[in-house]
Amino acid sequence: MSEITVGPLAGLPPGAMTIVGEGPLRVGVFNCDGTLHAIEDKCTHDDGPLCEGTWDAESCTVTCPRHGASFDLATGEALSLPAYLPVRTFPVRISDGVVSIELD
Repeated sequence: MSEITVGPLAGLPPGAMTIVGEGPLRVGVFNCDGTLHAIEDKCTHDDGPLCEGTWDAESCTVTCPRHGASFDLATGEALSLPAYLPVRTFPVRISDGVVSIELD
């Protein structure tokens, strides 16, 4: 199992997000009210930069900036058209105050 180091937990307070990448894989890490979620930065509708869209920490959703498809950050489930397939999600780990994402 490999992982991507995101950075210190203190740098990702509730309501914050960041995008990290490794090779062709970019992942958005979102802090929804103290719970961290990691989701691939690729809309399943047209491969657009999903994590560059708007997101709502209260509902824990992100909306693609291209065509407005919304996704659940916890599950990756598509919540609105034009997307209908889920987005890949990743487990988030915190160790010694450092956030990392576990890759398959």
